[in-house]
Amino acid sequence: MLNQLLDKLERKFRRFSISNLMLYIVLGMAIFAIADVILMTNPNNKVFLINMITFDRAKIMQGEVWRVLSFVLVPPEFNMIFLAFALYFYWMMGTSLEHQWGSFKFNLFYFTGVIGCIIAGFILGYATNYYLYISLFLAFAILFPNVEIMLFFFIPVKVKWLGLISAAGLAGVFIAGGFQTRIFILLSLANLILFFGKDMFSKIYYTCRRYYYKWKSNK
Repeated sequence: MLNQLLDKLERKFRRFSISNLMLYIVLGMAIFAIADVILMTNPNNKVFLINMITFDRAKIMQGEVWRVLSFVLVPPEFNMIFLAFALYFYWMMGTSLEHQWGSFKFNLFYFTGVIGCIIAGFILGYATNYYLYISLFLAFAILFPNVEIMLFFFIPVKVKWLGLISAAGLAGVFIAGGFQTRIFILLSLANLILFFGKDMFSKIYYTCRRYYYKWKSNK
């Protein structure tokens, strides 16, 4: 059902999709990060670009409407070494997903997550892109589980294990967090739920069922 709907939407709106979307996102992050590093060299400077693109409901309502979307360009790191690694990994994940799905479906996945973050931001007053890019990583881990990355630059680890750790961490934050945290996680991961929700719930159900019957037979 979902695949049929996505195929219909793709036929109708494919021409509006952005090819190499993740490349533009990563370049935007790099530009803002480098600009702020340069600004930091001036001890008298108190204005930083990152502070001007974060999601802030109060400032959006005062007319700074670019913040509704610009928060997706907030870089994950300011250490240049780790920033380069993070941006390369973002680009690799996005490019791999785009090759797997096509530009339209990847755009839909990404912007569904963005819209979820925006809705959460207007409800809660703030939003970050952290869970948006976590959803990107989890999608990558689901579709390419056996890809190896070098953890800490020298430990080879398959993405599926890092995905499981990330998912467990998210579950822990969701359970232990308050109402606002839960709302933010759910809305930010709307894209993941839309694309993989049925399969994930089915796997969880059948795994639990298998272990239940195994436990029952050994009882």
